[in-house]
Amino acid sequence: MHENKFKHYIWELPVRCCHWINVASIVTLVVTGFFIGTPFSFGSSASDYVMGWIRFVHFVAAYAFAVSVLSRLLWSFIGNRYARWREFLPFLTVKGREKMVKMLRYYMLIDRQVPETFGHNPMATTAYLVLFLLYLLMILTGFSLYAEHAPQGLMHKSLGFMYALFSSQGMRLAHHLGMWFILGFVVNHVYSAMLMDIKEHAGEISSIFSGYKFTYKKED
Repeated sequence: MHENKFKHYIWELPVRCCHWINVASIVTLVVTGFFIGTPFSFGSSASDYVMGWIRFVHFVAAYAFAVSVLSRLLWSFIGNRYARWREFLPFLTVKGREKMVKMLRYYMLIDRQVPETFGHNPMATTAYLVLFLLYLLMILTGFSLYAEHAPQGLMHKSLGFMYALFSSQGMRLAHHLGMWFILGFVVNHVYSAMLMDIKEHAGEISSIFSGYKFTYKKED
């Protein structure tokens, strides 16, 4: 027997664009970051500058990533209800905490039926809040390291508080560890998206392309 489903426009175009810019940027930053952390040389030839190009690509991706994160932050104040900043603080309301408990019970295999959600589930948004703070750390440490080549420049002066909080090596360590935490999140994120896509039959994965999800009930 087929049950009717309701189609909901969840992810607006700016949200989807930021998502895919983040994906491309993170992949580029990780790959080039590994080479920057362990540089190599082909010898005394014009190809020596290959590390220069790798660093250049890393910096371009870093700017794209920073603009994307800041754009998503801005959209959390002007986007639809699913993009709003309140969605990322579900633990501040009674209803949000109830939804978190229901989702946690499902993740802990206590309940077999996955709770139906329209946007992000509350456990996911809590994780995204932590991820966003990690993004900010990566942006601040990354650009602080980048600005070291011009200590009299505007960027170096603007990030002066970072040099007061961290040593140069401390920032490198934080930047490196942050990368591994983000990679760990990516693995969990892809797995969770596939799990919800299979269990909810709501078009979880396709929604990040189309913006639409499908549910058995109307919007709250």
